[in-house]
Order: sequence, then structure tokens, then C-alpha cells
Amino acid sequence: MFTRDDARTLVGIIGNVVALVLFLSPMPTFYGICKKKSVGQYSAAPYLATFVNCGLWVMYGLPFVHPHSTLVVTINGAGLAIEIFYLSLFLAFSDGRKRAKVAAAAAGECLFVAALGVVVMLTARTTKLRSEIVGTVCMVGNIMMYASPLAIMKVVVSTRSVEYMPFFLSLFSFLNGISWTIYALIRFDPFIAVPNGMGAVLGLAQLLLYATFYKSSKRMEAQKKAHLEKGNGPKPNNH
Repeated sequence: MFTRDDARTLVGIIGNVVALVLFLSPMPTFYGICKKKSVGQYSAAPYLATFVNCGLWVMYGLPFVHPHSTLVVTINGAGLAIEIFYLSLFLAFSDGRKRAKVAAAAAGECLFVAALGVVVMLTARTTKLRSEIVGTVCMVGNIMMYASPLAIMKVVVSTRSVEYMPFFLSLFSFLNGISWTIYALIRFDPFIAVPNGMGAVLGLAQLLLYATFYKSSKRMEAQKKAHLEKGNGPKPNNH
């Protein structure tokens, strides 16, 4: 018989796959950064937000905080490793000022997660209380992760270009929010349901924005390419 727990496990596995694709979706972006040897106008905010979010959810899923949450630990542990890789590349290809800001932000996040773990273990004696404390912080962190592209969305609206808002990151943010909301509703967990429900809405907003400005972005890209080709074309022969 297919039980509710079986359904939750199945949706959790699907959520793990979708989340892994979400974590890997910026790879083309970082390939371009490595090729240009510059981060350009890309923001580190989504990667910093995802980094601290994954660290918090790993803590939440540990047996002595929230038992029976193996699927939460596995995917967020993988996400944490991937975000460390992204942030390392971001630091390598940023200018001095931006590099210092990103490094300071990442260090601050590490200290915050470590301090939270120490405080929770020293003050909360039951897994129920630990789950509530860490879960509440995780909920804030998850909302920050999903909201982090808002700065890029502002750039998209002002420039009418989606060049710096990766499509697959937006798509899988939406799918990730949907899958983990369903997971949390099968055996109700408000700490997972609320932020991922908001994430699904924000992901949908990004996709709508992408659809709205895709044509104008392509037009601007074609104009820029034509201008560069014209400027770099062969010089006229004076003979």
C-alpha cells in the first residue's frame, strides 16, 4: 500500500533532483565568467544567499535537531559544496573592492551559522525546540535565497534586458519552490512550506519578467553585435 510517508519520500527525491539542477543551473554563467575572466555586472547575492541557506538547512535536517530529514541534509549538503565552488570563482574573477565585500559577507555567514549551532545546542534540550529555533531561521534564510534575484529583476526592468538574469536559474527556482511546497504539505512542515511557497511565486515572477523582456533583450544584443562588427570591420583602402 502506498502510504503518505511513501508519497513524501517520492516527492522529496524529486525535490532533491530539481534542487540539484537548480544548484547546477548557474554553470553556464560561470563558464562565461571564466571565459571573460570577469564577473561583469553579475551579483554575488544569489550565491551568498544560497550558501547560507544550504548551511542552515543542513543544520535543520541533522538527527539531533529535526529527526527523519535525511533528504533535506543530502541535497543541502551538495548545494553547500556547489555554492563554495561558485563563490570561489566569483572571488577569483572580481575586482578588489567587490572581492573584499563578497569575502566579508561569506565569512560573516559562516560565523552566523556556527554561532547559531552553538547557541541551539547549549540552550535547547529537545529536538522539538531545536527544530523550532533553527526552522524559523531557515525560513528567513530560504526567503532571502528566493528573494535575492530581486536586485537583478530591477536591473532587467531598468535596462529592458535579461542578459544578467539566467533563465535556467529562474526556471528551477520556480520548480524547486513547487516541489518542496508539496513535500511540506504531505506531512505539514510550515518551516519548509511557507518559504518555498513564496519561492514558487517569486520564481514565477522572474519567468514572467523574462518572457516580457526576452525580445527586447535579443534586439539590443543584435544591435550591439552589429555595432561591434561595424567598428571592428576592415579599414577602407586608400590606394
